[in-house]
Amino acid sequence: MAGLALTELTLSHFRSHKSARLKLDGRPVAIYGPNGAGKTNILEAVSLFSPGRGLRRAAADEMARQPEALGWKVTGVLQSLHQVHELSTWAEPGTARQVTIDGKSATQTALGRIARMVWLVPSMDRLWIEGADGRRRFLDRITLSFEPGHAENTLIYEKAMRERNRLLKDQVRDPHWYTVLEQQMAVAGTALQSSRQAALARLAQAQDGAETAFPVAELNLTGAEGSTPPEQVEDFARALADSRQKDLYAGRTLIGPHRADIDAQYTAKGIPARQCSTGEQKALLISLILANARALAQDFGAPPILLLDEVAAHLDARRRAALYDEICALGAQAWMTGTGAELFEDLKDRAGLFHVTDTATGSTISQ
Repeated sequence: MAGLALTELTLSHFRSHKSARLKLDGRPVAIYGPNGAGKTNILEAVSLFSPGRGLRRAAADEMARQPEALGWKVTGVLQSLHQVHELSTWAEPGTARQVTIDGKSATQTALGRIARMVWLVPSMDRLWIEGADGRRRFLDRITLSFEPGHAENTLIYEKAMRERNRLLKDQVRDPHWYTVLEQQMAVAGTALQSSRQAALARLAQAQDGAETAFPVAELNLTGAEGSTPPEQVEDFARALADSRQKDLYAGRTLIGPHRADIDAQYTAKGIPARQCSTGEQKALLISLILANARALAQDFGAPPILLLDEVAAHLDARRRAALYDEICALGAQAWMTGTGAELFEDLKDRAGLFHVTDTATGSTISQ
């Protein structure tokens, strides 16, 4: 079997799961059960095989099963193209998350080189009508799926910006204190900007001409108040220097990719995504996730692992069936959750079905 898929997943003291093991065959995975049974916890565990803090953006200690708080561990066997990898990630109480690949200590960025992952969770349903922070995170997850080094550039940029903001809050005016930090921000920031623009271009290409039941979304990257951040390192460094006086008054950095936003349009109707109905907004999000998967299938050689939490919400039966058909046509291993098995009837034997229940001892998984 080629492609990208988990063939085994084991949870130990992770969230509501004291102990669980799933054997998989590369097909999509449909997980059903009542609210609070522990379905999303499984998807969160899978998301930890990618760089970052997972789909809930939780701290390591928050993932430990309570009340024991003994620490937790997630292991998996990953088929990545023509190679098989054994993955482990865990955290002891009070320590940072650790990662091993094939028994050797590894960075989270290394996970992004062998596994590509994209997710859609219910908190993202309000993406188009809430603040820019969520839209940036959404775009950065997509960008990271194309370019694993995007995470490192983000860390470099944010570290330099925190140090610059500390100088600004302390009202330090000597330019020599700022020069090195602003150069670091300019190098990493223009790389972030370039990677984000490239990701949007890939999404546009993947949507263009695709036969799909989901609407096309036109996305444009903007800066604060609709401005566009400088694209050249020297221009960005100069802009930061020119902005120091204004930043001193504010006590923080007012320009840069950390202020970026996405302008989204429902292409067929020519209206902003924020003005669409709840169902249309959900359909636009799914369209972008599917476009991301199609683009990665070309770039990486296999579609990403898709994590779709409560994906059937706001979808009628026609679009739900169309989503399953597109996932299967892509050959993607999609992990999907829902409250009832009937939501996955259109998948028939094209997916593995798992039932999660909440018992006195925690979550239990059965087929």
